[in-house]
Amino acid sequence: MIDPNSDLAIARRTKLHPIENVGAKLGIPKEALYNYGPHKAKLTWDYLNSLKQPADGKVVLVTAISPTPAGEGKTTTTIGLGDALSVLGHKTMICLREPSLGPCFGQKGGATGGGKAQVSPMEEINLHLTGDFHAITSSNNLLAAMLDNHIYWGNALKIDPSKISWRRALDINDRALRHTISALGNNGQVREDGFDITVASEVMAVFCLATSLADLEERLGKIVIARSFDKKAVTALDVRAAAPMAVLLRDALQPNLIQTLEQTPTLIHGGPFANIAHGCNSVIATNTAMKLADYVITEAGFGADLGAEKFFNIKCRMANLRPAASVVVATVRALKMHGGVAKSDLAAENVAAVKAGLGNLLRHVENVQKFGVPVTVAINQFTGDTPEEIDEISKACHKLGVSAHLCSHWANGSAGAIDLAKEVVTMVESGKANFKPIYPDSMSLEEKIKTVAKEIYRAEKIDIAPAALRKLKQFEADGYGHMPVCMAKTQFSFTADPGVMGAPEGFTVPIRDVRLSTGAGFVVALCGEIITMPGLPRDPAAHRIKLDENGLIEGLF
Repeated sequence: MIDPNSDLAIARRTKLHPIENVGAKLGIPKEALYNYGPHKAKLTWDYLNSLKQPADGKVVLVTAISPTPAGEGKTTTTIGLGDALSVLGHKTMICLREPSLGPCFGQKGGATGGGKAQVSPMEEINLHLTGDFHAITSSNNLLAAMLDNHIYWGNALKIDPSKISWRRALDINDRALRHTISALGNNGQVREDGFDITVASEVMAVFCLATSLADLEERLGKIVIARSFDKKAVTALDVRAAAPMAVLLRDALQPNLIQTLEQTPTLIHGGPFANIAHGCNSVIATNTAMKLADYVITEAGFGADLGAEKFFNIKCRMANLRPAASVVVATVRALKMHGGVAKSDLAAENVAAVKAGLGNLLRHVENVQKFGVPVTVAINQFTGDTPEEIDEISKACHKLGVSAHLCSHWANGSAGAIDLAKEVVTMVESGKANFKPIYPDSMSLEEKIKTVAKEIYRAEKIDIAPAALRKLKQFEADGYGHMPVCMAKTQFSFTADPGVMGAPEGFTVPIRDVRLSTGAGFVVALCGEIITMPGLPRDPAAHRIKLDENGLIEGLF
């Protein structure tokens, strides 16, 4: 039996509009949509290529404090803010990432918001949507197959099998595939291999950073997949894989149009994780929204130390975006956890714990300010929050010159985020944004990693493993030193240790390995024990997801 107050029940009670009516709010003609049923569609290439107006919509980033099991509600706030701006009469479009099946069947759940601040149809969005992730997975694995096939049929490029760096991908949490053996049974050169979750694949990053089909194919061709016996880089273009990979991604690269429960137009496209990838929706979707709307509300994954940092240093740098404002989301419950309270004790008022946990929120706010972007705080309200706890947050933010807005969009939809929306409009119209990444292209890769660790995490130093340091020097010798860095780190802490909450200082960030992502255009630094293929928890959500007697889905959240 479905809980009548659950997100799924709320979504099913809400009557969705035909997707062409939703698109019409921003002037998208019916013939510009390739429908996947009545409530979701892709924007056609003919329409995307016809959009000539300047991309001058104002981009507002929604980010958050370091996540906790208590929940923060970043996606919910993004949707509530977008709905509220629409109610205030502003042409608004929301840009989100697509959900991965890994969290849906694992521990975190889906990524469609909640309560009355959702995008819908919730089940279809969380489960496959229009098949984009399947296309990305297939493209990734086609490259792996063509690489192994080249070696099997003579290895004309003289690829060293021990120096193959390309891994296969799957959009499911499966720890048994982290380390595998390939090509047994006389089917090629036997070697150690492994899988990444699809959202961590470089193909996903390329997909999200490409600006056109031509740019997509060019980026795919640049992907370094191995080294030859004479130590030269071997690319996807070298094994003639770039063109067929682009063919698999052609339709997927068209952004998906859906709606909120209040019918605000939303583009949901791409889905890299922010802890192991760059954590932002596609550049094509963002650029399209900027041509159609005055306000573009987007989010970056996990806390501002991960998603926001990469949004600013990677996506904005590559796409020449200049964000106009930012919102940092927090909850009383999460701040109490950062203040040392166990999840089982969060219901009781604890102003002292809120005060103790505020260091985490204030650091994230300060970090966003370092990029020259005006910021405000959204307190995502829970029913057990007390006025004294909320007042403690407001006072602390006020000392930084930042406003804090109590938001009830989960319960009240757009009406619960009106004050936040008005503040965002004020920040945007003030014109005070002076965006700038925190490091230049010319800085060495090691110094870029150190800059993020010190300026954003507040570490004292970094400790790069000798083999990783040699790789960085090789990357620079090969001409890749200008690239930004993509830090792969636990989302639960500023440190590389997920158990250290709050706002620690003076620690060391260990860099155990680095990976070159030439197609995406960045270098990945793997911090601590972070992994690129998650596992399922002891009691995964999959245990509770099923079909009822009428074929309807239960247990998805």
